[in-house]
Amino acid sequence: MSTTSTPNPAETSRFLERLAAIVGPGRLLTDPADLAPWLTDWRGRYTGRALGLARPGSTAEVQALVRACVAARVPMVPQGGNTGLCGGATPDSSGKALIIQLGRLDRIRQLDAGNHTLVAEAGCTLANIQEAAAAAGRLFPLSLASEGSCQLGGNLSTNAGGVQVLRYGTTRDLVLGVEAVLPNGELWDGLKALRKNNTGYDLRHLLIGAEGTLGIITAAVLKLFPMPRNRVTCWLGVASPAAAVALLERTLEAFDARLTAFELICPRSLGLVRQFMPGAVAVPEAPWHVLCEFSGAGGDEALQARVEEFLALGMEAGTPLAALLAQSESQRQGLWALRENISEAQKREGPSIKHDIALPITAIATFLDRVAPRLEQVFPGIRHVAFGHLGDGNLHFNLSMAGRDANGALLQRQAEANRLVHDLVHELGGSISAEHGLGQLKREEIRRYKSPVELAAMAAIKGALDPLGLMNPGKVL
Repeated sequence: MSTTSTPNPAETSRFLERLAAIVGPGRLLTDPADLAPWLTDWRGRYTGRALGLARPGSTAEVQALVRACVAARVPMVPQGGNTGLCGGATPDSSGKALIIQLGRLDRIRQLDAGNHTLVAEAGCTLANIQEAAAAAGRLFPLSLASEGSCQLGGNLSTNAGGVQVLRYGTTRDLVLGVEAVLPNGELWDGLKALRKNNTGYDLRHLLIGAEGTLGIITAAVLKLFPMPRNRVTCWLGVASPAAAVALLERTLEAFDARLTAFELICPRSLGLVRQFMPGAVAVPEAPWHVLCEFSGAGGDEALQARVEEFLALGMEAGTPLAALLAQSESQRQGLWALRENISEAQKREGPSIKHDIALPITAIATFLDRVAPRLEQVFPGIRHVAFGHLGDGNLHFNLSMAGRDANGALLQRQAEANRLVHDLVHELGGSISAEHGLGQLKREEIRRYKSPVELAAMAAIKGALDPLGLMNPGKVL
């Protein structure tokens, strides 16, 4: 079956029959109405077409699907919870690709509490993995706003970040081993639960963050940690991003690894949550906001008293300006809901130009000071929504205009706005993608900021592992 010419209907029919035989009755979708929910990304920015969608229930079935697609020269688009933000799991408009949806690979294969490891399949939701770890008295620290629906395979493929990177690192840092079906249909079983394994090229790290362009991850060995017994969550008011950075430095010096999250939130972000998410917890008014969390293991029962003392001393010096400490688990969840619902509140308000950028922490205040007047000069009346993981230098910086017509005109000039923001990020030693990946959204833009040497090396790796270019084509490269 050729993807370069008009498919022969009889060949297509036989190919689909072969796929249906692999995954079983009802697990190959081809009707347009059935396919529709899987063809548009979460933001509604990209909509594609597909030959069909297959829902394998085992690694062996994934392997068989890949081999069938390779034989027929059919492109493949791996997809998990479809919560990605850069169009990385959305097929193109050709209608030639098969979506391989991994949600049925949802088993926890093994949990070794003594080794602090868990083996999970790619279709497990992040929340289910967290719950399985907690049931064994362990913590899996990856935490995202979409954790109830995002799936492990997507987390690995985009090297997801989240709110606890400051303490535990990105997804990449939480993975000891990977099982994956490579673009030729061969299975690589790299599920070793070892913290030291220095035996050549580390294929695990090649696949993590590759957005499904180098293979389909089907399972992984994840690191677990002792479950924190004490947790202190604080909402703080600060005068400026620079004050927040200074507070972060002092907090790290005082608490080191006990500081597990440190989030920066602008007033407009908070206002959107209050507007579109009824029942939001009340917090002190301030020019800027910080949400931070501390955690301690056994023997650290005095953690809250130490945090209170630290904040009291800081407030005497004028930073922070105000502080609210969660007094219950429900209040803690309410404070986190203010942060985690920002993206959903923005979506309800309407489209915006979104940036997921990374900067040296010491450059974040400089970026915000410089970018606002530059944008205002080119786009008078532009509005900024800035929030993110200050503790690891990841800022979400989103742009919109008041009024549908003005906002529509801004969206038509997205490339111009992106160039202004990304050039400043690059100038300050940052990255135009911190945790969302490249997908389709930044595939061309990244060429301006990566060196020809790096791009050539990436293309060589892609060509070596996927010479037919069938694995999630049009993403990353």
